[in-house]
Amino acid sequence: MADGLVLDFSGVTKRFGAVTAVAGVTARVEPGRVTGFLGPNGAGKTTTLRILLGLIGATSGSATIGGLRYAELSHPLQTVGAVLEASSFHPGRTAANHLRVYAQAAGIGIDRVDDVLGLVGLADAAGRKIGGFSLGMRQRLGLAYALLGDPGVLVLDEPANGLDPEGIRWLREFLRQLAQEGRTVLVSSHMLAEVQQTVDALVVLSRGHVVFQGELEDLVDPTEYATVVDAPDRGALADALSAADVPFEILRSGITVRGLDGTEVGRLAADAGIALSSLQRRGPALEEVFLELVNGQRVHASALVTDSGETR
Repeated sequence: MADGLVLDFSGVTKRFGAVTAVAGVTARVEPGRVTGFLGPNGAGKTTTLRILLGLIGATSGSATIGGLRYAELSHPLQTVGAVLEASSFHPGRTAANHLRVYAQAAGIGIDRVDDVLGLVGLADAAGRKIGGFSLGMRQRLGLAYALLGDPGVLVLDEPANGLDPEGIRWLREFLRQLAQEGRTVLVSSHMLAEVQQTVDALVVLSRGHVVFQGELEDLVDPTEYATVVDAPDRGALADALSAADVPFEILRSGITVRGLDGTEVGRLAADAGIALSSLQRRGPALEEVFLELVNGQRVHASALVTDSGETR
């Protein structure tokens, strides 16, 4: 297996005539984790990935893999495995023959074909023609192609598209396993809910601009969380909170407390001799925050960068 490498986007801009598809994208993707590359359709995700993979040139800026542009890699298929289009297969070829063509072209042993088909759950379909494959099977075959050279970097564009719930669960576990091996895994999607349980970090694009980059848990500001607590004797709990000068709000579902975490609320109730019936930490749904970001209704500090590309 090749080592995982840092993917570095520095001021990447791409214009098609008068249309700016990508505007100054600056981001860093680290090995050993799954990074989600998110944004609505048309945000510029695929264009950015195509620039990274040398399929189109940037108008300005650079995208590198371990400090090198894709064209400078000595063994590209053994360094980067990428899938940008799940339907680009010859329908008359079998799954195994499709992979053999690429293996021979890259100087990869033919035995690797059976290995990767087994890894993605297509061992039984090796002799079937791709024209009869479902979209989900094509996605798995695309992933098999990406793994053919046992690369340290994987770049996958909407890999869950067409997969059933069982397939999505399998993909989630598989990608996390690849990242745990030290590989760099970059996965694009237009839905946070689709990758929320898979990714460790996020780069979010909207209208060609980076609007967030950071850890998944950083997507929501800690000050937006609240502790929701309840007790059989709700009045006694409210009195105890008032006596401790803790701001709270009584709702139908319980008492919302801000400024204290669950441990502190639990200790306050215990000191007052009050039994609790529920205690949980709540915040805005990540999907709601994501939609606010891409619709321009929320500005995240991580999206504020200087002209040099450094976070302010």
